[in-house]
Amino acid sequence: MQLNSIKPAEGSKRARKRVGRGIGSGLGKTAGRGHKGQKSRSGGFHKVGFEGGQMPMHRRLPKRGFVSHISPDVVEIRLSDLQALPVDEIDLLALKQVGLAHQLAKRAKISLPRFSRAKAAVF
Repeated sequence: MQLNSIKPAEGSKRARKRVGRGIGSGLGKTAGRGHKGQKSRSGGFHKVGFEGGQMPMHRRLPKRGFVSHISPDVVEIRLSDLQALPVDEIDLLALKQVGLAHQLAKRAKISLPRFSRAKAAVF
């Protein structure tokens, strides 16, 4: 067997049937769309979820849950937690290694108490 001699399985590749090309083709005239109506016209499709004027399912069912405004990729860390770290420079990678930030965190937010000073450089 060679790469240039490989052929697809018998019957797996079928030619696309062209519609609207004469009555002898079997799909002429209405081209498989039936007679009249919105779906027979060009561009005649209703939007997803439309149920012919009936109240759609997504509006009949009650709303459920909420969207949290607290982004999962932002971690809030107290300054007192940072002061307990035995490092001179603190960045996001260091916070992930120590376990103060989860691995998917993209940013860290430091919450400062009123009277406190950081003993390490924070990046």
